[in-house]
Amino acid sequence: MEYAIAILVSLLMLGGALFTLTAAIGILRLPDLYTRMHAASKAGTVGSGLIFLAIGFHSGEIATFVRAFAGIAFFVLTAPISAHLLARAAHQVGYPLHEKTVQDELQGGEDV
Repeated sequence: MEYAIAILVSLLMLGGALFTLTAAIGILRLPDLYTRMHAASKAGTVGSGLIFLAIGFHSGEIATFVRAFAGIAFFVLTAPISAHLLARAAHQVGYPLHEKTVQDELQGGEDV
């Protein structure tokens, strides 16, 4: 049983590291603030969630697993919302979209 848990923890850590690496590459390679924030919030949330899950399984204690699950819930509830609010604030102050952006759905509309 310990061997199966070790493999599960290893796969979760590897998956979390790959998603986190994808988020970091997205931050470096994507053209504007809005797409960078999208990469950081989505892939970063999944990566940190997988790492928290690995920590919970590795500990073998229910209390630590519950704390890890609470951390996952916190990330899932706060990271996308904060990225959305930061992107909306950047749009309101006039941060430009990338030149290849096809449509700006907030342009000309009333910002609430």
